[in-house]
Amino acid sequence: MEESHGINGVDDSYRHLPVLYLTFLSIWSLSACSWTVNTFKNRHFQTNSLQWTLASVPLIKALQLTLSFLFWHSCFHHQICSLWMSFGVYVTGVLFQTASFVSFLLISHGYCITCERLSLTERRTTASLGCVFYLTLVGYRASVPYFAVLLILNYMISFYVIFHHIAQNLSVLREQLSFIEDENVQAMHGAVYTKYIMFKKFQGAMQIVAMAETVIYMNMDNSSHNYWIRLLIREWAQFCIFLYIG
Repeated sequence: MEESHGINGVDDSYRHLPVLYLTFLSIWSLSACSWTVNTFKNRHFQTNSLQWTLASVPLIKALQLTLSFLFWHSCFHHQICSLWMSFGVYVTGVLFQTASFVSFLLISHGYCITCERLSLTERRTTASLGCVFYLTLVGYRASVPYFAVLLILNYMISFYVIFHHIAQNLSVLREQLSFIEDENVQAMHGAVYTKYIMFKKFQGAMQIVAMAETVIYMNMDNSSHNYWIRLLIREWAQFCIFLYIG
């Protein structure tokens, strides 16, 4: 089903969007290909489910950007704005954010970093938070009453869980480093220290994510004026965060 609009029916402030989406599509596609190829090449050296989980995130983002580009390009150059394509953008956007947060939760638990598998409780907690996050995000995007409050509450709980587990893992790794130094077991020092630095960087990245999400949801300006600038900042922030984590 499609809705046709004349070129004058589309706000001119959105004219920059096709080029913007195409640019980020190229960036995310290269990132997705690089991540996938690297994970595939290293599959013989380590069976790391986390890497494959993370590799799916840029693929979902690339799909969202593809649909976004096609939608806006069609609107401006063919005067056809597809309802189904806009729905695809909506769905893939929700999936991207959900997959991102599930990945963050897995990393914070130390999955494939400090432990080979999660406990039953950790798996249930991660699955529950992921499902609730998805549903509240759908409700929020659909402008369902009170879902904004539920989404904020879900963000608070998710970030609490993430930072709590990061702190736990850092504490354990500090104890291990202290033990290694006391016992002078230098063979293990490099691997443990690498994991410690990894979690410290991830902690910093999550602090940036928390601040970015706070700024995004505190910005109540839904006007089309300079929308492309806000979109540019948001897309760059998302890419830089994943590049840093990756």
